[in-house]
Amino acid sequence: MLDFNQQALLGLMSHLVFIPVTWWALQALHIEKAMKKGKVMQARALLILLTIAISGAVSNFFLDYLIWSRQLPFLF
Repeated sequence: MLDFNQQALLGLMSHLVFIPVTWWALQALHIEKAMKKGKVMQARALLILLTIAISGAVSNFFLDYLIWSRQLPFLF
């Protein structure tokens, strides 16, 4: 049961860490310049949704890699 709780906590922390990292990285794109004038709120909403989608994918990759590396000793 303890391992399950640790995995849940690690998953939450991973997602919460990758959200600001992804937000920071997406700031380099300046999506607002590519949007129509007067649509700043929609551009920000798109940026938030992109941040959540990308950070979720990166976090899931990180967590999968971690789980697989923990299972690797059982191969031998």
